[in-house]
This record gives sequence, C-alpha cells and structure tokens, in this order.
Amino acid sequence: MSTTAVSLRQSRAAAFWYSTTGKKIVMAITGAMLFLFVIGHMVGNLQIFEGREKLNAYGHLLHSLSEPLWAVRAVLIAAIVLHIIATVQLALRNKAARPVGYSRREAINSSYASRTMYWSGPIVLAFVIFHLLHLTAGIIVPGAAFIDGDVYHNVVSGFEVWWVSVWYIFAICLLGFHLRHGIWSMFQSVGLNHPRYTPLLKQAAIWIAAIIVIGYISIPISVLLGLVKE
Repeated sequence: MSTTAVSLRQSRAAAFWYSTTGKKIVMAITGAMLFLFVIGHMVGNLQIFEGREKLNAYGHLLHSLSEPLWAVRAVLIAAIVLHIIATVQLALRNKAARPVGYSRREAINSSYASRTMYWSGPIVLAFVIFHLLHLTAGIIVPGAAFIDGDVYHNVVSGFEVWWVSVWYIFAICLLGFHLRHGIWSMFQSVGLNHPRYTPLLKQAAIWIAAIIVIGYISIPISVLLGLVKE
C-alpha cells in the first residue's frame, strides 16, 4: 500500500473523528458495546445467588479464557475512554456554539440523567478500574484476603467492607442515570421519536436502567445484610 493511500485513510479517519457526526457515531457504537457488556456481566455476577460452586465455575470459565478476556477488557476500557472523550468534546462544542450564557439556567427539557452525563462517565471509569484491581486482579484488597480462583469468597469478603459496597452502589447508581439517558438517546438515534411513542420509550429507558441497577446493587446489599455469606 502506498504512502499516499495510507495518508488519505488517516486524513479521512481524522476528519471523521473531528466531525460532530463522527463523534456521535463513536458515542453510539461504544455505548452499545458497553451496554451489552453491562448486561452480560450482570447476568454472570447474579450467579452468586446460586451458590459458591456455580459462581466459581463461572469464574473458572473466564479464567480459562484469560488472554482473550484481558483483550476484551482492554477494548472495553478503550471504549469507555473514547465514549467519555467524545461526550465531553461534544459538550464543549455545544457550549462554544452558544457562547452567551442564559441569564437564568432552566432545566426544562433536560433530565437529571442528561445533566450528569459529562461527569458521571469519568467516575464510572474510575470505578471500573478500581473494580478490576479489587475483584479481578486482587491488587487492591481492603480488609480481606484475596484467594485466586475463589470468586465467591473474593466477592463476599470484598463487599463485607462497608465503604467498598457504598462506593460500588454509588457508582452503579450513576451508571443507571447514564444508561437511562443513553438508552433514550439510542431510541432517538434510530428514529423512534414520535409523540405517540415517546412517553412509552422514556418509561422503557427508565425501567431498563432500573433493572440493571437493581441487579448489580442486589449483590453488595445482600452481602451487607448477611443474605449472602461465606
């Protein structure tokens, strides 16, 4: 391949990234990737309610796929970073297009979820990194011993530390707000924005986000209440 062809592709890629449409497409693709991961990860984690053997068998399966799994994690972290960068840059671009601020800021057409999109992303990223170092790599283990291969023990002993559970619940709730807005934006992006369907779609986005949040936080809450224990 000639140098000219490579330069042309690089120029097109750069033009795509710097365009508003390109950033929106990146946000949509990375958002869909992360949404699918969130669903799959939740389903896997909820196996803790089926007992130690079931969850550890799931963990051993993932461990047997160690190298490709870490590649997937790297892709997901890259997706989170790109998602955050695109979101922040679009927000700054929108602000620059409206340099004169409102004399009185009103949140008539925006939800709390949409107004927190820009700062909840970095917090969720920090949570993901902590979560990997805590329950996956065992590098950060506050108040409990990490046992390689015993996923059930690591999860239960980890969430028995109250502030770890609180941090987890807080981050998941932020993720829920983020998902609520992201799911609704996805509906709009595919053209499902009609006065007849809009209220139903907004409710669907809320319910989907709520189910995900409840699924995730049910684990630390159950550990703190002693419903799931060693």
